[in-house]
Amino acid sequence: MFTFLHAADVHLDSPLRGLEKYEGAPVAEVRGACRRAFDNLIDLAVEEEVSFLLLAGDLFDGGWKDYNTGLYFVKCMARLRKAGIPVFIVLGNHDAESRMTKSLRLPDNVTLFSSRKSHTILLEKFAVAIHGRSYPNRKVSDNLAATFPSHEPYCFNIGLLHTSLNGRPGHEPYAPCSLDDLAARGYDYWALGHIHQAEIVCENPHIIFPGCLQGRHIREEGPGGAVLVTVRDGKVVRVDQRCLDVMRWRTCRVDLSPCETLEAVYDQVQHVLHKEMERAEGRTLAVRLVLVGECPVHDELIRQRQVVSEELRSLVVDLGEIWLEKIFFRTTSLFDRGDLFGDDSPLGDLLKKVERMDYKQENLLELVPELGKLKNKLPVSLFENEGSLLPQGEPETSEFQEDIRQILLSGLLAEGKSREN
Repeated sequence: MFTFLHAADVHLDSPLRGLEKYEGAPVAEVRGACRRAFDNLIDLAVEEEVSFLLLAGDLFDGGWKDYNTGLYFVKCMARLRKAGIPVFIVLGNHDAESRMTKSLRLPDNVTLFSSRKSHTILLEKFAVAIHGRSYPNRKVSDNLAATFPSHEPYCFNIGLLHTSLNGRPGHEPYAPCSLDDLAARGYDYWALGHIHQAEIVCENPHIIFPGCLQGRHIREEGPGGAVLVTVRDGKVVRVDQRCLDVMRWRTCRVDLSPCETLEAVYDQVQHVLHKEMERAEGRTLAVRLVLVGECPVHDELIRQRQVVSEELRSLVVDLGEIWLEKIFFRTTSLFDRGDLFGDDSPLGDLLKKVERMDYKQENLLELVPELGKLKNKLPVSLFENEGSLLPQGEPETSEFQEDIRQILLSGLLAEGKSREN
């Protein structure tokens, strides 16, 4: 019997793009998270006395700012060498960008697979054959799996490959291949990388993405870690996903349907965040908060969104190891808009246009000229945050577009109700 660790998409010292602009963001903690998670991986390898470690691409994140990244990695590998643990690596699309990565002098317990062709390393002690091939450059559109050799008889065969497989949302289609391509090699285990969500694609043979070691932004939410594999008599008998991340990203949807006051909103959010903190088991949380539900205080939430946002951020500070990345207001009103406006009223016509209009154009006033015409007739409160409603350029995200829509509709609804009274 023997065990091995399979990890991928470490992205050591990945640069932080835009995080510094968020007030209160744990910049230093995020910056060091990938290294600390990698330390956890090395600790696990030593503690479990694994037979070897597989790194399936994107160990680094493109070009390095300096050689400190490489020196840190060499130090980690030296620790594994002392423990008698060999390491096998293929370069992925991010590694292949860096000349420094390719020129790094590696300790003698580390094998880096060539990008010129697939080749095989035999570990006679464990009757294991490891087949691998690195990326020669960032954009690999060829089916690399088809170039791998057939299985070695009387060995436990492992394929080490960075691939999009048959495609996954949000990931570039690099080194694409099918399950049939992998199965045709006759291997017992495919150690894949590139897809950042952990996935057991197949169990016969085992084809596994371990996911990224440490999430770096909200699109990499949830636990991060590696796979610990146990093999007995040439068969995989156990696959354990081990959480090694030190900081966790989560999108929390909070249903505010029962909330009739802002205090009730704060209580509900606090309740949900407490549960998320328990699941994080002591890790720092970076949370994107999405407020949803048909809510009695919808209009008040939208009109006072800035105040509510600050209250929620204050609440989070009191909770401890948690940071609010963003807050999205996605509640809806209990009121029937059709009852508030007549079809032939100026406000009714404007409301319909606000709901239908395409926010990808340059300027809201150009899209709805009536907004400018009615500006002097409507309450000042509707336009007090105009600067935030009319972006300088085209909105970058659908979330921002929806924010604009909600603010406008809430203000118009408030005006309609006040005219009724």
